[in-house]
Amino acid sequence: MTGIRMKKRIFALILLIVLLSANSKLFCQDNNPITTVVPWLTIAPDSRAGALGDAGVATSPDVYSMHWNPAKFAFIDGKAGIGISYIPWLRSLIPDINLAFLSGYYRFDKKQVISASLMYSSYGKVDFTDNDGNPQLTVNPNEWAFDLGYSRLFSKSFSGGIAFRFIYSNLTFRYPAAGESTKPGLSIAADVSGYYHKDLRLRNKNAVFGLGFNFSNIGSKMSYTDSRSNSEFIPMNLRLGTSFTYDFDNYNKLTLCVDLNKLLVPTPPIYYMKGEVNEYGDTVKVSGSEIKSGKDPNVSVPVAIFRSFFDAPDGFKEEMREITSSYGLEYWYNNLFALRAGYFHENAYKGNRKYFTVGAGFRLRGFTLDFSYLMPVVQNQPLARTLRFSLSFDMSSFRNINKSRT
Repeated sequence: MTGIRMKKRIFALILLIVLLSANSKLFCQDNNPITTVVPWLTIAPDSRAGALGDAGVATSPDVYSMHWNPAKFAFIDGKAGIGISYIPWLRSLIPDINLAFLSGYYRFDKKQVISASLMYSSYGKVDFTDNDGNPQLTVNPNEWAFDLGYSRLFSKSFSGGIAFRFIYSNLTFRYPAAGESTKPGLSIAADVSGYYHKDLRLRNKNAVFGLGFNFSNIGSKMSYTDSRSNSEFIPMNLRLGTSFTYDFDNYNKLTLCVDLNKLLVPTPPIYYMKGEVNEYGDTVKVSGSEIKSGKDPNVSVPVAIFRSFFDAPDGFKEEMREITSSYGLEYWYNNLFALRAGYFHENAYKGNRKYFTVGAGFRLRGFTLDFSYLMPVVQNQPLARTLRFSLSFDMSSFRNINKSRT
C-alpha cells in the first residue's frame, strides 16, 4: 500500500523535471523564478541554434524551423528536407536524460509549405517504492510532442505560419500516490508566427535583413491527476528576434542575430507568512493563504497571457527581469563550412542561466552535420558541457545528384 512517501516521490520527479529545464529555482540565487510543466518544450533542440546562444526566430530558414518559427519554412530553399537532432541532457547531474528531435518539411508550391516534427524526452530509470522502502515499480518517464505546421508566403518579403501541437507527459505510469490516482499529462497547443526577409545591397555586396516573431505553446493547462486544482501552465511563450547577414564575397558571409524571449504565464505572487498583518489589519493564520503582492496565478489561459506583461509582484522592473536574451554569430565559408558562437542571458533572480555557446557545421551534397557545446558562466550548473548533434538532409539535392548520374 502506498502512502505519503510515494506521493512525494512522484511529485518530486515532476518538480525535478520542471526545475532542471527552463526557468529553474535550482539555478537562481534568490527571489521569484517562473516554473511550468513540460519546460523541455523551450529547450533548443538543434545544434545550429544551440551554438547561437539559443537564437533562431529570425535566422535563415532550415529544417529545424518548426521549433523556432514555422513561418520561416515559406522561404526555405529546396523541395523537401528532414533532420534529426540528439542531446544528452544534464549529464553532469543525471547520466541517462536524453532529448531527440525529428523534423521535416515539404513544399507543394512556390508559396506553401507543410511541416511536421516530433520532440521526445526520456528521463532514464526511476524506482518507485512503498512507505517501507520496498521496490514496487521501475519506470522510464518520458514526454513527447508532435507538431503539424503550415507556412505561406504572403509577399516577396513576408510569410506567416501556424503549427498545432499535441503534448504527452508520462511521468508516473498511472502509479497511485497516497490513495490518489495519477495519469499522463495531456495538452493541445498552437504556434502563430511571422517572418520578414529582405534582400539588400550594401556597398555593392549582398545582404539579408530578417525579423521574426513566434507565439508558441499557446494551449491548455496540464494535470497529472484528476483534480483540476493541480493543473499547471505549459510554457506559453513569446519570442522576438532579428538577424543581419552580409556577404563579403562569393565565399565568405557573416550573420549576426539577437532573440528576446518571455514566458506568457503568471509570475508567482508573494504571499503573507503566518503571523504577518495583512492590508486589512488582520493577522494571517496560515502561510501562503493570502497574496501580499502580485496577482492570483489561478486564472484561465487567455487571462494568464494578458496578465503576464504586468503581474509581477515587483512591477515593471521584475517584468523586465523575465526577458531572456540570446546573441549569435555565424560564419559560413563557401556554404560548406560554418563556425558559430553565442551567448544566452537570464536574470539572476529569474533562473540565472548564463552561458556561452560554440559550434560548427559541415555541408556536402545534401548532408548537413552540426554540433554545439555549452559553457556556463555560473559555476556548478547542470547545463555545463552540454553537447548537441544534428544531421539534416536536403531531399532535392539528392534528386539532383541522381539526375546528374543518369
